[in-house]
Amino acid sequence: MTNLLTLTRMRVRLALRNKMFFFFSVVMPLGFFFLYAAVFAKGIPRAVASLLGPVLALNVMGSFWGLSATLVTFREQGILRRFHVTPATATDMLVSSILANYVLTLPTVITELLLARFVFHVPSLGNLGSVLLLVSIGTISFGSLGLVIASVTNTMQETQVLNQLLWLPLIFLSGATIPFTYLSSLVQQIALFLPATYLVSGLKRAIVDNYGPTKLLLILGSLTAWFLLTLFLSSQLFRWEPEARIARKAKLYVAATAIPFLLLGIWENKYGRVIAQEKVAVERLDEADRAERRARQKDQKPDASAPNQDDSDQKR
Repeated sequence: MTNLLTLTRMRVRLALRNKMFFFFSVVMPLGFFFLYAAVFAKGIPRAVASLLGPVLALNVMGSFWGLSATLVTFREQGILRRFHVTPATATDMLVSSILANYVLTLPTVITELLLARFVFHVPSLGNLGSVLLLVSIGTISFGSLGLVIASVTNTMQETQVLNQLLWLPLIFLSGATIPFTYLSSLVQQIALFLPATYLVSGLKRAIVDNYGPTKLLLILGSLTAWFLLTLFLSSQLFRWEPEARIARKAKLYVAATAIPFLLLGIWENKYGRVIAQEKVAVERLDEADRAERRARQKDQKPDASAPNQDDSDQKR
């Protein structure tokens, strides 16, 4: 435990010195927040609340990018070799990486929630317990994905390519950037096999519909199982030395980490609960927008009973 805590503190310090990690953990999430809240939602509190889930999900998902890049950089620069001569084990290094990533991600999430509440005047942040639970499990889950990427790639170039290949489907098919209901039926069915889809959906339900943890057990359980699988796999493939290579067959084990969401995707394609919830949420938001426009039009109509200023002037 002492080795783990020491490594975690050291990883936090090293991450704060790493410009890439700082960009993906702080600058990019806050940039997305203000883009969504000020531009897409136009500062309207109800619209900001509906987009807060995708914004938090982007923050959580982006953690795998910075973590994988940092670990590969450490291995290329020989920093991991220095850790290897200490009593720390590979598991200590991996778990400390996840803990450090969580410690650095959580303040940004809390800042976004505070900005939504006090700057954009969102009336309610929903069930904060569910939100923080989803953020916590999502951060360690996607952080573990970063560990797997760092374990199967040999150079920073390979890491960046694999990150791109994973990042684009995660943000475009999950509802984090493009509204889920705007996607075609076929794309929606494919998206139901992605962990990001359930993270975005869970955060939306927790914030907008005030869902408690008991209503999100399936999502929380799937993310937890995914975390355990990716952590175990990364511990088996972890390398301290840049010269070390892993067998090609070992890389095939990465596919095993998709099992939880393969099963969940099959179940959701059969019952369509997530798709139905998204349609209801969009219809409810559209109805609220129409009601608001009608209210504005009513306020802008002149009062017929009020005397006409021109007629009063003519009588004078």
